Amino acid sequence: MLEGNHIKIHTWLLPFSFLYGIGVRLRNTLFNCGMLRAEQYPVPVICIGNLTAGGTGKTPHTEYIVRLLRERYRVAILSRGYKRKTRGFVLATAQSSFRDIGDEPYQMKMKFPDILVAVDANRRRGIQKLLALPPEERPEVILLDDAYQHRYVTPSFSIVLTDFNRLYYLDKLLPAGKLCEPASGIFRTDAVVVTKCPGDLKPIECRIIEKDMHLFAHQLLYFTKVCYGKLTPVFPEVAPARELQEVGRELQEVGKEEQVLAIAGIANPDYFIKELEKYTAGITPFLFPDHHAFRKNDIKNIHKAFEQGEAPQKIILTTEKDAARLKDLAYLPESWKSCLYYLPIEIYFTPDKGFDEAIGRHIDNFIKQHTNSNDKKNRNS
Repeated sequence: MLEGNHIKIHTWLLPFSFLYGIGVRLRNTLFNCGMLRAEQYPVPVICIGNLTAGGTGKTPHTEYIVRLLRERYRVAILSRGYKRKTRGFVLATAQSSFRDIGDEPYQMKMKFPDILVAVDANRRRGIQKLLALPPEERPEVILLDDAYQHRYVTPSFSIVLTDFNRLYYLDKLLPAGKLCEPASGIFRTDAVVVTKCPGDLKPIECRIIEKDMHLFAHQLLYFTKVCYGKLTPVFPEVAPARELQEVGRELQEVGKEEQVLAIAGIANPDYFIKELEKYTAGITPFLFPDHHAFRKNDIKNIHKAFEQGEAPQKIILTTEKDAARLKDLAYLPESWKSCLYYLPIEIYFTPDKGFDEAIGRHIDNFIKQHTNSNDKKNRNS
């Protein structure tokens, strides 16, 4: 196993990666030559995806774009709805649960109840369903969450995310590495965003990465960092608002820092745990696979640790995505509700090099071109 730049490569699996690569390259070739057909649509379709198997921060970046556009356009998010219990196309409502639409779409619907959130593994069908809505509800911009490899749809603008600590061009194909397709797939995208950058990212580091990517002249490159928000109670009706710094000080004063339980079922929990460790030591982590469906036995094991300490200092911290799954559990202990919090995250561009303007310019140009094309067709008819 090689460990360079924080990337672990399972070298003994490289022969299987070679075979996997043959299949992926053949599929891409069939799309490139038109033997497999991709659909285009009369509204801007922005794809937020990656080349690797999870962990790059697609959800917070999708939420960033929602915040950017929601005041000007009717925005829809279309996701696969990973690990949901339903099938086919589902348009989220206020009554939808994470079981109906998946944890990440549920998180976004709860955060942005005024926008359309839909799930469908068949993205073409999902877009068609959204565009078939009544005119006053029909989306003007569609965000495709995690669909870069879903090539049956040709987005009007593609964004590929890559983790600063696992840059795609240093990685290998599955199963030796985490790439879902060869690194050359980057050349289909319009923009690359290097995510989870350190707060003290230096301009020289940006230039080195840009040089190593060998992007085309028209491809844009941006850098973002993760910023954590205030502790948010999962059950605000019974839990008071609290600051993470305040919790850390209180626990330190009473010598009960071991009272902090951290629950994470995400692709890369390291950032979450490290953020908590800035404010308190002695965290007891309970780590699960990404999108983990918490079972009764999981909760039972966590509850054992929960009951060991003294009640006044207990606190359970989790991620926003995990909070979506924990909140609706029928077997969640009642005693957790007053001390269960999640730590929301937002992303910031560093430095700000015009991402907002690029997205706005693309949408304006798309709408203008589509309007001109329709006017020309009407005149000819």
